[in-house]
Amino acid sequence: MSVIGAVSSCFCLRPGVWLLKPGMQKMSSFGLHTAARCAAKDYYEVLVLGGGAGGIAMSARMKRKVGAANVAVVEPSKTHYYQPLWTLVGGGAKQLAASARPMGSVMPKGVEWIKSQVTALDPDKNCVWLENDIKVSYKYLIIALGISLHYEKIKGLPEGFNHPKIGSNYSAQTVEKTWKALQDFEEGNAIFTFPNTPVKCAGAPQKIMYLSDAYLRKTGKRSKANIMFNTALGVIFGVKKYADALLEVIKERNLAVNYKHNLIEVRADKQEAVFENLDKPGVTEVYQYEMLHVTPPMGPPAVLINSPVSDESGWVDVDKETLQHKKYPNIFGIGDCTNLPTSKTAAAVAAQSGVLDKTISLVMKNELPVKKYDGYTSCPLVTGYNKVILAEFDYNAQPLETFPIDQSKERATMYHMKADMMPLLYWNALLK
Repeated sequence: MSVIGAVSSCFCLRPGVWLLKPGMQKMSSFGLHTAARCAAKDYYEVLVLGGGAGGIAMSARMKRKVGAANVAVVEPSKTHYYQPLWTLVGGGAKQLAASARPMGSVMPKGVEWIKSQVTALDPDKNCVWLENDIKVSYKYLIIALGISLHYEKIKGLPEGFNHPKIGSNYSAQTVEKTWKALQDFEEGNAIFTFPNTPVKCAGAPQKIMYLSDAYLRKTGKRSKANIMFNTALGVIFGVKKYADALLEVIKERNLAVNYKHNLIEVRADKQEAVFENLDKPGVTEVYQYEMLHVTPPMGPPAVLINSPVSDESGWVDVDKETLQHKKYPNIFGIGDCTNLPTSKTAAAVAAQSGVLDKTISLVMKNELPVKKYDGYTSCPLVTGYNKVILAEFDYNAQPLETFPIDQSKERATMYHMKADMMPLLYWNALLK
């Protein structure tokens, strides 16, 4: 699966972000579009790199500004995934098929879909290079290339997934293995990991732990399970209000947390996981597991590393308020591939798309951007099969909540919003 064919693993909304904006409730026609393995033209007024949430949402918006014939999306994947559902797929509450749709079905009508991979960006010449040395030029460029998964940076992976007892909710190829490992659990350690890199939705690695706890209680196996969260971080969650709530859940359910523990090797044939203690570099600890859920190291797509559009770490270098590139005024970034200092989630993409729409509109008129993105992001923290803590916050890790209630409390209503309402809003509103 191409990383740019999937979306971030958390998705929520706040009124005023995009759902209630004028015009957003009007659905544009989707389905019919132009598709080609190479570009039908060598120039587009707006070129979008990536067919994930950010790329599709922005191509739909740009179509309304400049016309479908003047917009193209570069995306090699045949399938578009709503990845926030994968937490529930891994926990057996949803089917993988429910998270997938053909890429062509989500492309805005009339917009050209270029089924190719970007191999290089040349912003000084306003062009990009695709496979087979094809050059495409642009007037405006939107970079929405997502984030790359790096299972291979853990010794023993990805080949370890060929063994039982191990899964990962971050890939369409491994998410169902999580559910199988949970069903097959008998007795021993159930270990859930968080890597020493940026990730999509910081809450996702622990959500599956809470679902696993609930499942093992339901099936009478909880007394035989030692459930632990081995995280490379030094805190359970980056926003204190929600961290405090999660720590209460952890205490109540007798879950263990080992901070500053980074997974570096999986010996799947022996059911052993090796962790480095980040407080004691070079010191490792070996854990036997009956079930292992792996959150892989992640990073910017390879095409962005050492690119003129990226910062020293490989993320697209944009202004954190306008999403306009810091050096190239006709280039913009959205979503996981940017260096915006907020949690990488689909909720963030939803908020960013509205701001970026306003930014590009003004730039097209040779005016300065005025709309400012406040870093809004959200993560529905699933703590059971009928429970969610709805975390919403800004750049300063301060709660920025939608509802006039204490969202740090576990609520069934928030679970149903995540499981049932959000997928409908995603397919029928955000992407359009």
